[in-house]
Amino acid sequence: MGGRWRAWRRATGRRCRLVRRRGPRPRQAGAAFGYTHKRGYHPLLATRADTGEVLHIRARKGSANTARGALRFVEELIPRVTRAGATGPKLLRADSGFWNKKLMARLQAAGWHYSIGVRQQPSIHAAIVAIPESDWQPLEDYPDDGEAQIAQSMIGHQRLVVRRTRLIGKQAELWPDWRHFAFLTNRTEALETVEAEHRQHADVELCIRDLKDQALAHFPSGKFNANAAWTVIAALAHNLLRWTHLIALPDQTVRTARTLRRRLLTIPGRLTRTARRTRLRMPARWPWAEDFLAALDRLRALPPPA
Repeated sequence: MGGRWRAWRRATGRRCRLVRRRGPRPRQAGAAFGYTHKRGYHPLLATRADTGEVLHIRARKGSANTARGALRFVEELIPRVTRAGATGPKLLRADSGFWNKKLMARLQAAGWHYSIGVRQQPSIHAAIVAIPESDWQPLEDYPDDGEAQIAQSMIGHQRLVVRRTRLIGKQAELWPDWRHFAFLTNRTEALETVEAEHRQHADVELCIRDLKDQALAHFPSGKFNANAAWTVIAALAHNLLRWTHLIALPDQTVRTARTLRRRLLTIPGRLTRTARRTRLRMPARWPWAEDFLAALDRLRALPPPA
């Protein structure tokens, strides 16, 4: 083969480059079918409720059980939040995947509050059935075509809060019986407050939606560790976008990642330089020009880091 290359080069005066055929891309390590019935990964995620920023994230195999690694995840989350300078009461809200006695004991020892969903196991079901009918309180902020009530009981030394719902009126035939949703908590506030704030843990789905609309829409490598690093970088990029919005446009509702990219990052303009001055030229009728300029002024006014 080497002699043919030298003959080709003498005859044509050109270099001959060896082109290697690449085989099929190796299967991504750890990617598997999970509860979504799509091949991918199943990361654990913790977010801050008021800002939507990611506090901690860990990549897992796509077929990982919901509870796998939850205890270690919390053991890493607690000191991370402390190092970040968080003060005041701390509350962890989670679904039944975090229902673990050791996990709740770890939170209790660290001085954290928690409200964690539980599955309808026989002991939980028996505790719910034993609640007197007179203890159930109606929820007023519920759609007119349904009914919701809340009550509480005790499982050992832990507080069990239960919400039950059913359909009424014309749709009652579709859902005539009560459905129960329970969680354990170490909080001591009023029942209505504890139950309403636990339901707000579903806000984490908004962050998951934004991450899937950005870097977590795909994983670039066939190696699990590389994709785990990609997951962390995706969370950092998400946080930078959140912080930019919170600092630059503090009086506005937090938008989705796609909206923020369209209004603050994907700018239909160009930079020009005239008389040693750099100028940004944008369309005169661009609908988000005022927001962008206001954000730019606030970011420029920030003091330099110490």
